[in-house]
This record gives sequence, structure tokens and C-alpha cells, in this order.
Amino acid sequence: MRILTLITGLAIAFAAPLNAASIPASGQLNFDVVRKGKDIGDHSYRFSGSPGSFSVTVSTDVIVRVPLIRIAAYRFEHSSVETWRGGELQTLVSTTNDDGTPHELNTGNQGPLPASLWNGDIVRSGQLMNTIDGTIMSVRVADLGSENVPVNGGNLNAHHYRISGGLERDLWYDENGNLARVAFKAEDGSTVTYIRK
Repeated sequence: MRILTLITGLAIAFAAPLNAASIPASGQLNFDVVRKGKDIGDHSYRFSGSPGSFSVTVSTDVIVRVPLIRIAAYRFEHSSVETWRGGELQTLVSTTNDDGTPHELNTGNQGPLPASLWNGDIVRSGQLMNTIDGTIMSVRVADLGSENVPVNGGNLNAHHYRISGGLERDLWYDENGNLARVAFKAEDGSTVTYIRK
């Protein structure tokens, strides 16, 4: 089963000013990855530096196990580092293990914002760049309004956007502009959700 297109944020947009509100005050965002009611891994963002010059480390580690015998049926590991200066992407370097298939990406600022999903500016974009292999995809974004979403430890009010086209994602950003939740369909029709810790 290929979960490559559902585990990691692939979106990117044309150059636009960075939404500083998307950078959490704590310097990190952590998520449980849940599928069919089971925690199958972790997804996280780590921010370091100052608002004018910083880096973002994105990590995803997912294991889908065969029920009952509990052996791994699929493994996905992704790590990327984005460097930003003056509100613009400078570099993006990523390595990915897609169930034994390796991918590497090393790109400079070519105009589009990386859509690692943490940056709320991606919902104003018409194109997406795959953060695994650098390919560009066209997307549409629908604004679905505000709603309460469950997070670990309670609920919070968040704004819901739906990305469709070359990438299918439901995204929620909290009142501070930080990523609060992600949901999308796996190839088997099940829903994969990132639930903020």
C-alpha cells in the first residue's frame, strides 16, 4: 500500500509573504498520526532562530502494522529542513524512506513556498510543490469556515480549508494561525488524521 501521497504535506505555492502567525510561540508543533482509530506514528515541526531568520525541521515516522500478527506492512520516514530569511524560503533539504524506496531533495528558493502544511499562506495558493521530489501540482482551496476540532486534551476553535486537485487535504488552523489538524484519505479509503498533541 502506498501512503506516500497521504502522509506528508506536498503543497507549495507561488511566492507570498510568510505568515508569521504560523510560527508557534512554543517553537514546536507535535501530532499523533491516526488511522482506523489507531496511532500509527508521529509528525512534528521544530522551529529555531528568530522571526527574520529561522529554520523548520519537519519529521514524520509512520508504521502500518498487519492486524493480529503485528508485523510492519508499511513504513514511511520523512525528514526535511527549511531555512527562511526575510519571509522567503532559502533552501529545502529532505530525505524520505517510502517503504524502502529512498528519495532526496535539495532545492533553493525558486519562487514557491514549501507546503509542509505549517505555513497558513498555502491556503492562498494555486500551486503545490511536493516536498519529497519537488514536483509542482495545481490545486484549488475551499474555505469551509470556523469549527471546533478535537485535539489531545480537548477542543479548539479552528478555521477549516479543503485543498483539492493535485493534492487532497483538509487543514485546520487555530486562532493564532498555527496548524491544528490535518485529514486525508488513504488509498484504501480509510482516513488518516494528524491530531495535535
